[in-house]
Amino acid sequence: MTRRRAIPLPSAGTIVEIRYRRLGRPTETYRQQVLESGARGIVTFQPRTPIDAPLAVADANILEPGSPVIWFTFPHAWHDIGLFHLADGTPTGLYANVLTPVEFVSQNRWETTDLCLDVWVPRRGAARLLDTAELADAEAEGLVASAVAVRAREEAKRLMAGLASASWPPVLVSEWSLARAPGALGAENPTRHSSRESASPPESSPGRRR
Repeated sequence: MTRRRAIPLPSAGTIVEIRYRRLGRPTETYRQQVLESGARGIVTFQPRTPIDAPLAVADANILEPGSPVIWFTFPHAWHDIGLFHLADGTPTGLYANVLTPVEFVSQNRWETTDLCLDVWVPRRGAARLLDTAELADAEAEGLVASAVAVRAREEAKRLMAGLASASWPPVLVSEWSLARAPGALGAENPTRHSSRESASPPESSPGRRR
């Protein structure tokens, strides 16, 4: 049996292309700049979020059109983490997408599938588990295997428990802010584009954004 050659992690300063699948929705391709890459995780930067309307939780905007986001990807993990801001750079909190472990197709090309569930940790107030009904609907429609849906729920539960015990998020997340990210505000955005590759209808809500 031939063992697959290990793919090296991307280098800081390079661009990664992320093929991001959503259950029953268009696939998007993201291009983001690598800020840090190592055993603790990979940090990438999205200067301006290309959404058409604000994303809100509990009637409070957590992400706006043009908002910068710092993303954290962890090899083998069933989630990633984004540090969310308003368009003016005001930090709003931490947003974790539950997803399949990132497949490193090549050093600078990744693929993953979003599994609906999200954990939102505001700067003030209680954490929330989001979109549980969305995962249940996807499972009922056969868009995701039951075993994968179970694993997604286990991951969300683990993240909430880690938050309660102060064992999650990892220290790497607290080390980054817009002050460290180059060109955070008002910069051109050559590192980000999306392309629709699915015949699925467009999403009807701004609530599912990477």
